[in-house]
Amino acid sequence: MAEPQTHWVIVALETFFCPLPNFSLPGPHTCEFREYERTRPDQIAERIRDADIVIMTILPMTAEVLSAEASPRLKMLSVVASGTDTVDLATCRARGIVVGNTPNCNVTTVTEHALALYFATRRSIIPINALTRAGGWATKGTQHSMMNGPDGKSPKTCGEELVGIIGYGAIGKNIDAMVKTLGMKTLIAARKGAEAPDGRVPFNTVIRECSVLIVCLPRSPETMNLISEREFDQMKPYALLINVSRGGIVDEQALVSALRKGKIAGAGTDVYSKEPSEPANNVLLAADTADLNLVTTPHVAWYSEETFLNYGRACRANVAEFVTASRAKYRVC
Repeated sequence: MAEPQTHWVIVALETFFCPLPNFSLPGPHTCEFREYERTRPDQIAERIRDADIVIMTILPMTAEVLSAEASPRLKMLSVVASGTDTVDLATCRARGIVVGNTPNCNVTTVTEHALALYFATRRSIIPINALTRAGGWATKGTQHSMMNGPDGKSPKTCGEELVGIIGYGAIGKNIDAMVKTLGMKTLIAARKGAEAPDGRVPFNTVIRECSVLIVCLPRSPETMNLISEREFDQMKPYALLINVSRGGIVDEQALVSALRKGKIAGAGTDVYSKEPSEPANNVLLAADTADLNLVTTPHVAWYSEETFLNYGRACRANVAEFVTASRAKYRVC
């Protein structure tokens, strides 16, 4: 009978996202820990060829790099993120590769970033900042009308907002609690096209009735283009759309069109259909959107000291439980 494995080759491919200093395993287990600050997709196969455990965040872990030919010793994948949409889970299941993620580590930070996007859009911070810096206040006089919505009305305050939360996992629940402390009311959306269970409101009702819509659900084939032209046509003219979920859930072309036509008052997004995004590959960043009430941030809603600490703890716990019990503490498959 073979002796249980106690020495492991662990390869961390993206410590730029989450440093893992002094990585160690519970005794009697030992490891050779190789870390790379950044890894290009074309470098993955070479770097994980003799790895037992791989730690990554957003790199594409395709069927090719996860194959027995490319990574014959691979037994465990620890994803330093909540989402695992860049991992070919079917291949992992077929090979018996254990996958763990780090859920709920960025809940506070993403919630606060969603609120930052809300305030920036409701108060039209980007357009009026540009106008002020260009001298428009001095040359044209008071510019408070720049903050009006497409309906010609001045901005709402928190106590007037009805917030629709689309996605009610840990982040959605925390957003719900946080906005209520600001005096906002909330509706929790049911799944699109499904009956609304107790405590939820039909998806289309949320789209039609809410003054703020916050999207915070995972990307899957069912959620792609969840919000598109049909949904924007139903929204209030003073509605805001805040997206801290994943790119592809909101139809970006339809969003730009809705802003141009005054169907909604503003939008803030931290995620894009293609990342990294730039003006050449994403309509939201094109030069002709600069005059819109559109706030864009480069997928940094998760970023804080608290998130780093939580990610590090969860990743170490996943790996420790795998080497001692052959499972991840936060199991995906």
